[in-house]
Amino acid sequence: MSESGHSQPGMYGQGRRRRRRRGDRDAGPPGQNLSGPSRDREYQPRERRDGSEDPPGPVIQKTPIILAKPPGERAKPSQHAPVSGAPVLEKPIMLMKARDDGGKPGTPPEVTPQPSGPGPSKIEREGQRPTQPVYQIQNRGMGASAPSSAVDPMVGQSKLLPPEKMKHSIKLVDDQMNWCDSAMEYLRDQTDMLVVGVIGLQGTGKSTIMSLLSANTPEEDQRGYVFRAQTQEIKERGGNQSTGIDFFITQERVIFLDTQPMLSPSILDHLINNDRKLPPEYNLPHTYVEMQSLQIAAFLFTVCHVVIVVQDWFTDLNVYRFLQTAEMLKPSTPSASHDSTGSSGNDDGAEYYPHIVFLQNKARRDDFCPRNLKNMHMVIDKLMVHSHLKYKGTLSMMDCNIFPGLGQNYLSTEVNMFLLPVQENDGEENLIKAGSGTYPLFSLLPGYRGHPSFSTTVSKLRSQILAMPRCQLSHTILTEKNWFHYAARIWDGVKKSTALSEYSRLLS
Repeated sequence: MSESGHSQPGMYGQGRRRRRRRGDRDAGPPGQNLSGPSRDREYQPRERRDGSEDPPGPVIQKTPIILAKPPGERAKPSQHAPVSGAPVLEKPIMLMKARDDGGKPGTPPEVTPQPSGPGPSKIEREGQRPTQPVYQIQNRGMGASAPSSAVDPMVGQSKLLPPEKMKHSIKLVDDQMNWCDSAMEYLRDQTDMLVVGVIGLQGTGKSTIMSLLSANTPEEDQRGYVFRAQTQEIKERGGNQSTGIDFFITQERVIFLDTQPMLSPSILDHLINNDRKLPPEYNLPHTYVEMQSLQIAAFLFTVCHVVIVVQDWFTDLNVYRFLQTAEMLKPSTPSASHDSTGSSGNDDGAEYYPHIVFLQNKARRDDFCPRNLKNMHMVIDKLMVHSHLKYKGTLSMMDCNIFPGLGQNYLSTEVNMFLLPVQENDGEENLIKAGSGTYPLFSLLPGYRGHPSFSTTVSKLRSQILAMPRCQLSHTILTEKNWFHYAARIWDGVKKSTALSEYSRLLS
């Protein structure tokens, strides 16, 4: 170093950098060491390396090698360490476990996070969605907010189960004429349904016929029918079994509505003897019973595809007057465009009217005579000629092979009428009636009745009823649940209209 000081900048140039690499750094005088003691301590860790020469270039290039080892060096410890190598041996088992117990199947061992403790890691809990088909099927029935760990295997199959089967009827309208919501749980969101209602006088067999059409057979005990029939005690004291409207739906999605008897004397007797309070718009009990019957009939004319009128003898003119009065009280409901033709062939256009079937229950042998059958059809056609109800053209006894000798053109005006004989037990009773002294061959043959058996005619009636047209009840297509809400609104409207009609009659 010269005394003139021109070589002093060499301390910060090439000469000083060479001394740092060689490690023979000399501490200069205190006045000339500009770096200070702190500068010397910063370079001490870099001088304590393995002694090899560093490649030329900045030191930061060695930083990725210190923070992360090469893939070859990372795989070596897993081969010698027994703890880290255990998950590799359990990999085939982890494929069968839940999502929380292992990583995603098919990932390489260096990417799959290894468990660091007794519980699953955060990456395993919130990992990617598994690709196994079993998880995809289970997740279909779960909502978007359901956690990935709470997988229920039965949720995805719940929608595939058949609907719940009803064992007995429930109330749609109670005896106080109030609407009930218990039938809602049996209904589904589908549109292929048929609604069948029934009306008739007291003791005509409405509940028995509806049970036979829905879920029971004539061979079963009547105490197990879905619609409870009259017991012997009720028949002896002249009472009624059904009150309000009963509801039952089959597995074939056919809704049956059983109603209390029209113009029932037992209901009137119950009102008078028990001093029940009448609504303010009704001042006499018999008026209240009559308006109840009209309200139920007008309701069925609005919400049913088929209405069965049951009679046990032919015929009562008061029944036809009652039907015409209920038709006038029917609420105005728009019909579909393709269902605007009435029974007489005229274009109604704005009203919906159901198909009505006249059922002659407990028919005798003479009623099955072709001449009497033709006269009954002619009388009903004359009485219902001015009605908009669809009372002909959709049900035929000639197609059921009940009258095999009659042609299709025998009845010029065939109405929707069906005959059911008196229900009797077949089998042993027929053998007793045949007589014990007759020849053994003829004792096995049933006696002549003039008509098919009761079970045969019931099965033919069921096939005819289930084949009735399923027209739209309103201008829109209704599901079962929508039909329930629609019927509730119609019931409230019918109650108000009958109350207003009775109030206006009292004022006049």
